[in-house]
Amino acid sequence: MIYVVLFKDNPDAPSDLRRRHMAAHLKFLQANPQIKAAGPLAEAGNPAGGLWLVEADDARDIETLIRRDPFWPSGLRATHRILAWNRVHQGAA
Repeated sequence: MIYVVLFKDNPDAPSDLRRRHMAAHLKFLQANPQIKAAGPLAEAGNPAGGLWLVEADDARDIETLIRRDPFWPSGLRATHRILAWNRVHQGAA
């Protein structure tokens, strides 16, 4: 099953926190092929969080994955939501 993971950034995190942990975060994403797509979210041009598409048997597996992402223990992420996703249309890319 595919899940969407929505992350909201911590508004009180230092402005350079993302940059300081980006290399480790990208290495983590590359080492976990069940994360099919990942990228930042912005609101009014400002970083606001992130989004993952994850293939997993169970949402509990994703909780473990989230806790291993260097962005999580750094304090960059404030919250996350895991939502099951059922694709009903795939347009031409």
